[in-house]
Amino acid sequence: MTATNRRRVLLAKPRGYCAGVDRAVVTVEKALEQYGAPIYVRKQIVHNTHVVRTLEERGAIFVEETDEVPEGATVVFSAHGVSPAVHREAAERGLKTIDATCPLVTKVHKEAQRFAAEDHDIILIGHTGHEEVEGTSGEAPEHIQIVDGPDEVDKVVVRDPDKVSWLSQTTLSVDETKAAVDALRKRFPNLIDPPSDDICYATSNRQAAVKEIAPQCELVVVVGSANSSNSVRLVEVALEAGADASYLVDNASFLKDEWLEGVATVGVTSGASVPEILVRQVLEWLAERGFGDVEEIETEREKLTFALPKELRPSRRGDSEGSLRHRSLPVTPV
Repeated sequence: MTATNRRRVLLAKPRGYCAGVDRAVVTVEKALEQYGAPIYVRKQIVHNTHVVRTLEERGAIFVEETDEVPEGATVVFSAHGVSPAVHREAAERGLKTIDATCPLVTKVHKEAQRFAAEDHDIILIGHTGHEEVEGTSGEAPEHIQIVDGPDEVDKVVVRDPDKVSWLSQTTLSVDETKAAVDALRKRFPNLIDPPSDDICYATSNRQAAVKEIAPQCELVVVVGSANSSNSVRLVEVALEAGADASYLVDNASFLKDEWLEGVATVGVTSGASVPEILVRQVLEWLAERGFGDVEEIETEREKLTFALPKELRPSRRGDSEGSLRHRSLPVTPV
């Protein structure tokens, strides 16, 4: 790309919080309000450092496993979902559980249950070790094999090639998932698809928005934490779509002046677990360096919302469930 004298920012929309993340974060906030601190949370409620730190300041305690939660205490399960074994362990310890699993992840769990009940071999496309993949595979471990991209398709071994189904982690690259499915279908022509696309609408929409702006950008900045799968995918998508460079930053303090050398157009987006305040801080940093001309490029309008878990729903008319899209988290210095 050839830089021009005009310095500008193309701001992707949609970006940031999706409905599942919004629901999960509000779940922890509401649990703190309703039951008081401490509230325990198994794993990070969403994969974002700022969100986790802010909730810790309010009284949330994040643990890796349920055996770290005192017996009888309240524990919230993260947006990524958990396996039936985790639910059983929590029940055995007498824990009060609040399940903040994204409903779109729950959908994949139910698909795994159904395919397993039909005695299918299930190919789960996803990243080994990711919490969502662990939760989904735990629904039917004897039926599920994990495939981390098209290069691993050759290792799949099935009992009956006519009874093979596939599912996917919800936060994968749309293009890479399609490549994995195509490779699977070459091996198993009668491969059975899930009833609907497993990659969530927010992941698809954010990738589509990046594909729209990346060809016009020398640099694309993706705001998100390193353990956020959908944020990491956005960097990959930006590079594949034509950006000269793309970097993942947790917040504005990670930005580097040398990235702007020879750059006229900077693209900015954020992963589905990123609060908007972090994007605004990046835009402020860019404005201080001459990139104050911001054009928002909207490719899709998102309207989906999810109800809170039943334990936290308002009990009388007029109560508000709240949403972080309309209420700002306190700003922690970054």
